[in-house]
This record gives sequence, structure tokens and C-alpha cells, in this order.
Amino acid sequence: MTAIAVAIAGSDSGGGAGVQADLKTFSALGVYGASVITALTAQNTKGVTAIHDVPADFIAAQIDAVFSDLKIGAVKIGMLSQAATIETVAKGLDRYRASNIVLDPVMIATSGDRLLATDAMEALRKLLIPRALVVTPNLPEAAALVGASIARNEQEMEIQARELLALGARSVLIKGGHGTGEESVDLLIGQGAVLRLAAKRVNTKNAHGTGCTLSSAVAAGLSSGLDLKAAVRNAKAYVTGAITAGDELKVGHGSGPVHHFFKIWREP
Repeated sequence: MTAIAVAIAGSDSGGGAGVQADLKTFSALGVYGASVITALTAQNTKGVTAIHDVPADFIAAQIDAVFSDLKIGAVKIGMLSQAATIETVAKGLDRYRASNIVLDPVMIATSGDRLLATDAMEALRKLLIPRALVVTPNLPEAAALVGASIARNEQEMEIQARELLALGARSVLIKGGHGTGEESVDLLIGQGAVLRLAAKRVNTKNAHGTGCTLSSAVAAGLSSGLDLKAAVRNAKAYVTGAITAGDELKVGHGSGPVHHFFKIWREP
């Protein structure tokens, strides 16, 4: 059976993040990718210049088209900019009894542009976090979701992750890419022992789409039959490789994308 994952997220016209990054990640990891587009962005490596939200009824139609035909092994959820979008996605997930839901609570683009409406935060907390197998916030996103200052160390990261667990998530992968120090440390926290995943911090300007890429890599692993810990370990290794190889790409004039196909593309 072909492993299939679906990305429910916004489109990045520059190709580095959003649905484009999700589909590249699925493909790089040997998974067939489908998509439900929630918003269109006019975006490049320098920033977001416009956002066009897809109407809720059309989002529902995309969900029905995909889930009624394809055997979906995992769901990656990314940019959902409006409360009505979140409500529609939650109803769609319930309608098809979707499982292996990876929620990336996208709020702000790498460029600093806001991607989640302020009034949609509560809908995200109430409607999607309780439905998620794993939530994958970075440090600013975790802080915003729990109403705290950005975590300064692993102890504070764990505290905030457990607050997210209290909202109903089965597990939380809190990412340390926005931290400091020689290592970039992520923590997977659920009901058992904390899984610490560390990698050498990479000094690069090409880091656009890292969050989308990591969460979609986790979904790819789950759709392929891996358990959550194995999927997270593989995803961490994949995104570290993609970031490390990012400077090989010469794309745009701002924060360029990570190299999704670093294992496949070769210089002639």
C-alpha cells in the first residue's frame, strides 16, 4: 500500500514553506502527498506581501475530495489564518475520523509577517490542539499559546510543553531552533519520559520553511508506519540535513529555503 499524507496548510508562492515545502518533504521521504489549501500568500524569500484566505466551504470541499478517495495515513496541519478555517478543518477531521494529526501552529513567517489572526488563537487552542497526536510549536509559538515569555532553557521548554498537554494534545514536540547555544534542542513530551533531540546549530541564512518541513517529515514517518518517537527522530535528522545543505541553493535575495532534496540532487 502506498503511504499517503495530506497537508492542510497555506500556499507559499515562493516555494520554500507552506504546502510547497510539505509536498517536497513528503516526496523526499517517499510518501505520496495530497493537499488542502487554506490560504494563498503572495510571498518570496523577503516576506509576505498579501494573503487571500480560501473560503471555508471550499476548504470543506477539498477535504471531502481528498478523504473520500485517498487512504490518508497522516495529516499535517499548518497555516490556518482564520477562526472559520479552523472550525471547518476540525469538523472535516471529525467527519473522516482522521488520525495521526500533526499540528504545526503557524503564527508568524520567517520574515516576521503575521499569519494567524489574533482572534483565531482561541479556536486553535480549543478545536485543534485536543485533536492532535502531536503539536510542534517553536519557542515563540509555544509562549504565545500558553501566554508566557519565550522559554530560555530546556526546563522552561518542558513546562510550556506540559501546559499544552493540559489543553488536550497527546504529545508536544517543542522546537529549540529559535534558541541560542551550540546545539539546537527539541523536546518530545508526552505521557512517558522526555525525548531530547539535539543537533549542532547551523549558521545559515537559508532557514525558510524549517517548521513546515519538520512537521511534514513527522507526518511522513507516521504515514509510513513509524511510531511517533521514530518518526520524530527521523524528521529531526532529515530537517538538520536540509538546513545544513541549504546554502547550496541560490534562491532569492532574502531568507532562502532549506534544501528538501539534499539526498537526491547532485551537482553535475
